[in-house]
Amino acid sequence: MEHDDTKEVDIERSSDASHANKTGEYHQSQLGPKPTRKHFFSALDSGYADAVNLDAEAVEYTEAEERAVRRKIDMVVLPLIVCSGNAHTLPEFNNNFGITDNNKWTLALSIFYVGYFLQRHIGANRFFFLSLTFWGIASLSVVYAKGYAGLLVLRVLMGIGEAGYYAGMIYYLSFWYRKRELAMRISLCMTGTLPGAIGGLLAFGLVRGKTSLLTGWQFLFLIEAIPTIIMAFAILFWLPSFPFSATFLTPRERAIAQARLNRDHKPQSHGGMNGWKGVKVIMADLNAWLFMLIYASFNVGVATISYFLPTLIKNLGFTAINAQGLTVAPYVVGWLMVVFQAWHSDRTGDRGYHIMLSCAVSFIGYIILATSVQKSVGAAYFALFLVTGANYSLFPLVMSWAANTFSPTSKRGVGTAFIVSISNCVSIASPQVYFDPEDSYRKGHAISAGCLALSFLAAFVLRTRLAMLNKRNSRHMAELPEGEKKQLEETTEIWDKDPRYVFMT
Repeated sequence: MEHDDTKEVDIERSSDASHANKTGEYHQSQLGPKPTRKHFFSALDSGYADAVNLDAEAVEYTEAEERAVRRKIDMVVLPLIVCSGNAHTLPEFNNNFGITDNNKWTLALSIFYVGYFLQRHIGANRFFFLSLTFWGIASLSVVYAKGYAGLLVLRVLMGIGEAGYYAGMIYYLSFWYRKRELAMRISLCMTGTLPGAIGGLLAFGLVRGKTSLLTGWQFLFLIEAIPTIIMAFAILFWLPSFPFSATFLTPRERAIAQARLNRDHKPQSHGGMNGWKGVKVIMADLNAWLFMLIYASFNVGVATISYFLPTLIKNLGFTAINAQGLTVAPYVVGWLMVVFQAWHSDRTGDRGYHIMLSCAVSFIGYIILATSVQKSVGAAYFALFLVTGANYSLFPLVMSWAANTFSPTSKRGVGTAFIVSISNCVSIASPQVYFDPEDSYRKGHAISAGCLALSFLAAFVLRTRLAMLNKRNSRHMAELPEGEKKQLEETTEIWDKDPRYVFMT
């Protein structure tokens, strides 16, 4: 009789566990309230990730609940991502650092990219905290630094502060959003157009300011540095490293957040191949090199617009102060184009054609600049709208496409870092493109147009290649015996070499 009672209790416990598992809370309830760290640089307990994944396997939820979880993530994660702007056309800034010609300035901009060689992986909130704090302190130091050598050193330090930031953020967002949600979120978080517009307004208003201690451009760097440092602390305290450690979500919401990703691309926060193996896999992947070529080519345009837009406007006949104010309109219109392109790309599930469209628009803009900059101020200013919006729209499109292409997660992290770091190393030379101020930078515009044409061609080749791989995989799966198909279904995360993998084109 006792044996029967025990069996009955076991059955009841099993039933309770099964019911709790459907709610997405059972395995998490066996652990503490949240994962802890031994010290600042240690990793989170992988047991919590395993618990959330186990709950995600059986959790049952409605579309309304999924939308509510995604909205909650949008409200907490996205606002914590930030970036900032420029001021080099101001005479006082140039005099302070001994920048007497364009060549000195372009070398200083090139040095900025050296920091991209340094990339570390120590966890999202802590890594971004260190990155932003370092960048903010370096930017703050610009206010009091003197001489050209000082500018070069601080540019290197700013680069170190940003090392891996963009690649790391793409990797981070892939843990929160499905493939067809990623481009829009990247465009909201990481486009340079909105900060550029704000920076232009700040510069236009602040450069007139002057005290016995600070001049206008110093106020600008001061106002850009302080919010960056504040945001660094906000990220440290409120940005969760992964969905499984998100305290702003309930256990059930964490399971839903993980389940919806697992049904899309199964991101894994722990395990997988090590960094060196990931590098070797990426280096052997033709897709990675095509992505790098696309990014490096269009990034020549992004770099020149980022740093030379006020200069280009000033060269049309405006004063340095008015040039700062006139950067606002191209950036605002550009931001609208960036968001629309990303939204439409997610909605249609297409990346390649959208990238080719942006490349074509930017190419046309540069051709107008190269042929009309000395003839028509209106045409040249209009062309700046085209190149600003089109160039900046390429970043979220290309990086979301890359994140959607590489799998498993460990390869995705190495792949996005490879694209950004190698491309930005190539971009060391991009500011040198604008070497001909006496010719209204027409040669620079022509070179930029050529780079956009190359980016267009690389995107076309990549899209064609991925479409062919999808057709090959589809044929392979159709011919595969049922037994082998069942063996494939037992794998946790689908690799991009797996015949079941469907590439976004």
